[in-house]
Amino acid sequence: MEPWQKISCLLCVFGFIREIRPSEPYITEYLLGGWRNVTQEEVNREVYPVGTYSYLAQLVIVFLVTDFLRYKPLIIIMGMAGIIVWSMLLWTTSLVALQILEVFYGTYMAAEVAYFTYIYAKVDKKHYPQVTSHTRAAMFCGKLVASVVAQTLLYFGLTNYKDLNYITLATQICATIWAFGLPKVTTSVYFHRKPSLSISIASNGYQGSRTIVESSQNHISGQQVHLPPLQLLWSHFKNAYTNVKVVQWSIWYAVGVCGYFQVISYIQVLWISMESNPETVWNGAVDAILTLLAAIFALAAGFIHGSRLNPRGSLLALAVLSILEGGAVLLSCWTTNIFWSYAGYIIFGALYAFAITVSGAEVARYLEEESYGLVFGINTMIALLLQSILTFVVVSETGFALTVVGQYTVYSFYFIIIGAVYFLSVVIEYFISRENKA
Repeated sequence: MEPWQKISCLLCVFGFIREIRPSEPYITEYLLGGWRNVTQEEVNREVYPVGTYSYLAQLVIVFLVTDFLRYKPLIIIMGMAGIIVWSMLLWTTSLVALQILEVFYGTYMAAEVAYFTYIYAKVDKKHYPQVTSHTRAAMFCGKLVASVVAQTLLYFGLTNYKDLNYITLATQICATIWAFGLPKVTTSVYFHRKPSLSISIASNGYQGSRTIVESSQNHISGQQVHLPPLQLLWSHFKNAYTNVKVVQWSIWYAVGVCGYFQVISYIQVLWISMESNPETVWNGAVDAILTLLAAIFALAAGFIHGSRLNPRGSLLALAVLSILEGGAVLLSCWTTNIFWSYAGYIIFGALYAFAITVSGAEVARYLEEESYGLVFGINTMIALLLQSILTFVVVSETGFALTVVGQYTVYSFYFIIIGAVYFLSVVIEYFISRENKA
């Protein structure tokens, strides 16, 4: 096994263990059970929104600190945050404790950027596609195992909702211990760069950078240039967001992620409002099916996008998918049959997996390799900012404070409107290009 494969395996084991969180499909049921003293209204309006705001507040800081500290410490911090979150879930009962817990959950989610960027600092660029697929697959597998285990244990009455949190706490402890064994990173993208000669080049109005690694065997004349980290950050930011195509696809990526986060954050509250005392809660089975379909759809998107779709075709596909996603969310919230709601949610998640894979690939198409982490970090931050605004307007008491069905009706039309706007942009772009050719 080659060194890069060993490192990829080590990181994948961490990602797999971390994703084994069987309590997550049933977290709302647990919070509203006899173990805690909170109401459904408090969970919906005073607990879950704190996690959204916390995630947004910490993401930018965590991204810069991750690069400065060279990834591994943040992976360890992520594991420790998970230990704190599930310890507080098990051994606290107050509303205030839940809100503090959500702050740590924001840390847990924000530090995930270290997991996705660590591998790029440890392997050669030619292996980026392989290691990216490996780390994503490891997370899908962990989530699938967690969902199947949770549903099986509950269906056969072997555990209750609280017991699932003990299992999750154990996996977070194991993942944290494993993180200590990950190889150290000596270089990073911005604050700890490899010695290089950086030469500015300009072509067709686009300014990029070319790095020539110094070699003791070849005497290359030139001046050693070390761009300051913030200057390099600004250079990558400027090169990316002055590209119209990057901006166009980044907007879709951000609004898509925003809507997805909002749908998955409150879906359990929606299901409880439909059927408050079901004989069997199928959340784990739903998550398992969704995870499996999402993995298949993501792979299909990579194959179809890579071989058949041009940029305009990709944009048209995303417009149609967005409208279908909105329809799936409508099915989830307007039906009175919880199994139809499950079906709508699964369809939504699978379509989203396809759409986000295509949009992510289109963004990456126009980027310098080293700016991937920065651009996707910024796009995620914009998504969280939009989600925070949506939460404030739709969910909070200072906003419209809609019922959970009203909230999901808004989310469904959010996707439908986005799809309609992008469909119109494709049509307008087509006629403009046709006119120009004429």
